[in-house]
Amino acid sequence: MNTRPTPPIEFSTDIDEITDRFQTNTTELSSEFVAGLNKICPSSTELADRLEHSRDWWPLAMHWSLNAQTARRADVICRPTTTNHVSEVVALCSKNSVPVTVSGGRSGVCGAAIPLFGGVVIDMTSLAGIINVDEISGLVEVLPGTFGPDLENVLREKYRLSVGHFPQSFDISTVGGWIGSRGAGQFSTRYGKIDDMVAGLEVVLANGSIILTGVEPAGAAGPNLTSLFIGSEGSLGIITKVWLRAHPIAPAQRRAAYMFGSFAEAVEAMRVSIRSGATPAVLRLYDERESKRAHGGDGSQCALLVLDEGEPLLIDAMMQVVDNACRSNNSQPADVALVEHWMSHRNDTSGLQALSKKGFVIDTMEVAVIWSRVNQVAESVKKAIMAVSGARSASCHISHSYIDGACIYFTFVAEPTTNTLTEIELTYEAIWNAAQNSALDAGANLSHHHGVGINRAKFIKRALGPAHNVLSALKLALDPKDILNPGKFGITSSRGEVTKKQ
Repeated sequence: MNTRPTPPIEFSTDIDEITDRFQTNTTELSSEFVAGLNKICPSSTELADRLEHSRDWWPLAMHWSLNAQTARRADVICRPTTTNHVSEVVALCSKNSVPVTVSGGRSGVCGAAIPLFGGVVIDMTSLAGIINVDEISGLVEVLPGTFGPDLENVLREKYRLSVGHFPQSFDISTVGGWIGSRGAGQFSTRYGKIDDMVAGLEVVLANGSIILTGVEPAGAAGPNLTSLFIGSEGSLGIITKVWLRAHPIAPAQRRAAYMFGSFAEAVEAMRVSIRSGATPAVLRLYDERESKRAHGGDGSQCALLVLDEGEPLLIDAMMQVVDNACRSNNSQPADVALVEHWMSHRNDTSGLQALSKKGFVIDTMEVAVIWSRVNQVAESVKKAIMAVSGARSASCHISHSYIDGACIYFTFVAEPTTNTLTEIELTYEAIWNAAQNSALDAGANLSHHHGVGINRAKFIKRALGPAHNVLSALKLALDPKDILNPGKFGITSSRGEVTKKQ
């Protein structure tokens, strides 16, 4: 197991010339403090190391990299290999009031792994590997720095098991990152989000203490403490060990594809399928624009891709339920090769870097919404995006489906009037403001699986309403010194304001 984080895009100049985009108060680290970290675990103050650990795959930050800026550089990078290392590092930081940001594959797209106030970044990728597999119960004890391929390859080859979590970032993301962002894989309609796969956690709290949240199935010993840390983006505790639920490798697979004359008819076919009990691993619907771009055609139809796996008797029944729902909503059978094409290209993100280098603004935004509001949200958000000056394209697909609703995944491309960083930022922020507020207005939530980070923090108070006060209270109770990933979730940091370099 030797997978490492993948840089999102190259810097435009020598590292000595790179500046920080965010300006915040700093905590000066003494040589004694740094020496103390080195006594605990390998630590680095090399500039190149610090710059790389100060950014993730946030598309806006890629433009900063192309303009000789990083988001906000860390001061020290620590590489623990045990839970005790993490505990001791956090305890030392707590004692010295030094901020700590946890880092994995850094494949997030919202800036959650950016150390807004500098300090220490804990790189968890050396805390990796499978510790134990309970084959009878299907429980996998794994370390959080384990990358997706390393986890699945061992489980499949040695145990004939799979967790079933396959996000687009699968090759470059870690188990801890999946949990921290509350992620969803592309097979989630069958296997659920990461929430459904986590049986228990070991967590280091802000004072360095270590807790276990329990791995019993369907326990009722008070509130579910495991859920408290799923999606917390390293702000409430640092996950140091994970117990995941795994299932036997599917013995069979079925695929199908359909074309619909309208997005609404296809949505209804999906809804009826799910509400009737059919939960194929993949049920993906593309609007007219995305169907033409990815699957061919004249731009007047919407493509629905279906894939299921499992016992033949069960998946045959699932596929029949889906087929009945599609036919009842005026679909036409399509070439099943469309599914194979998607499977072969589903994790390709090369277009993001290429368009960014040409000065285009490109990003995605995903939200969750109940079935009765899916069509309204899809149309409202695309319309809001296209109303922004410079917008060139707005499209969407439905990537994950549930008994009560679905995830709508929007893609937008814009061309600022000038190829300056100022115009790029203004255009990017204008589209995000329009798209996210339109989604909230139409009844969607803030995020389905990309998390919050920095990019969405300004919307979270509106999205959560008075419940945001509960989140703030949890943060204060668990992290009174504001040590862990400060400045995130729209929670005012005791460390001061965050400004941008002009």
